[in-house]
Amino acid sequence: MLQTLPKPPLTLRLCEPRGFCAGVDRAIQIVVLALKKYGAPVYVRHEIVHNRYVVEGLRNLGAVFVKELDQIPDDGKPVVFSAHGVPKSVPAEAQRRELLYLDATCPLVSKVHKQAMLHVKRGRHVLLIGHAGHPEVVGTMGQLAEGTVTLIESEADVAAYEPADREALGFVTQTTLSVDDTAGIVAALQAKFPALAAPSSDSICYATTNRQEAVRVASPEADLFLIVGAPNSSNSMRLVEVAKRAGAKEAVLVQRGAEIPFDRLKGGDVLAMSAGASAPEIIVDEIVDALRERFDLRIELVRTAEETENFPVVRALRETPLEPADMAFVNGAR
Repeated sequence: MLQTLPKPPLTLRLCEPRGFCAGVDRAIQIVVLALKKYGAPVYVRHEIVHNRYVVEGLRNLGAVFVKELDQIPDDGKPVVFSAHGVPKSVPAEAQRRELLYLDATCPLVSKVHKQAMLHVKRGRHVLLIGHAGHPEVVGTMGQLAEGTVTLIESEADVAAYEPADREALGFVTQTTLSVDDTAGIVAALQAKFPALAAPSSDSICYATTNRQEAVRVASPEADLFLIVGAPNSSNSMRLVEVAKRAGAKEAVLVQRGAEIPFDRLKGGDVLAMSAGASAPEIIVDEIVDALRERFDLRIELVRTAEETENFPVVRALRETPLEPADMAFVNGAR
C-alpha cells in the first residue's frame, strides 16, 4: 500500500483588513444596480476598479467598458464613471450629449477634489502629490483650471520646483500612495516652503493606511509576501513596496492562484499575504486553497484595524434592491 507523504508545514500570516474597501464596494454595486434597473448594456468609462476579475465579471453581466464617451452610442443607456474620478470635462460632455451618467467616484477621492478646489478658492497654487497618468491624478487635476496645479511625484521634484509665489501654496495627495513616501515628500515641501497649506484632513484614504499598516506588521522575517492585486492598481503596488521595506525577504504581486511562486516556498517558511483594495476575497480564498493542497497550512491572522465604513450608492439607484445573489457578486463570489 502506498503511503501518503506528510505535507511540509507552512505558516501563513493573513492580513486584516485586506481587499475591497468601501469605495470599491460602492462602485461595483453601482454597476450591478444600474444593470438591474436599466438592463444591459450599461457603459463604464475606464475600468470601474483596477481588477481584471471584477471587470470580467461585470462584463459577463452586461457592462461595456469604454475608454472615452465618444465610444458610447446614443441609445439611452447609462454610463458609469469609475471609482478613480474624472475631470470636470467628462460630465460636462455627458450633459452636452444628454447622456444619463452615474458617478461612482469614491467619496474620499471627491473629498480630495474639494480640498484642491478650496486651495484655489483661497488663492493658492495646488501641489498634487501623486503618480503621473494615474486615473485619479488625471481626474483631480481635471477639477482645476490650467496653470493652477502642479504634479509632484518625488522629493527630486520638490527640489526642482520653483513657484511664482512661495507664500501661496497648498497641497493634496492621491489617495492610494505609500504613507511613508508621501510623508517624505510632504516634509521636503514644508522644509522648502514653510507657508505651505495642508488640506483640512489627510488625503490618503483610511483603507490605504490600514492595509499598509497590516502589511508592515506582518512583514518582519516573512520569507515571502504575496500581495493580491493588479499591476495597474496603485494601492496594490504600494503594498508590495511596504512589505519589502518592512522586512519581508521577498514580496510579489499575484492576480490569481495560478501565479503563486511555489518555487520560492519550502517547508517551514513563513508566508504573509494581503490584498489590495480592489481585489475580491474570492481570489484570497483561491490562493489559500492552492496553498493547502501543497502544505500543512497554519494560518495566523494579523489584524491591525476594523473597518466599518459604508458609502451609499448614488441617489438614482437607492430604490433598486440588491438580492442575495447580487451581494454575492459584489463581495467577490461568482
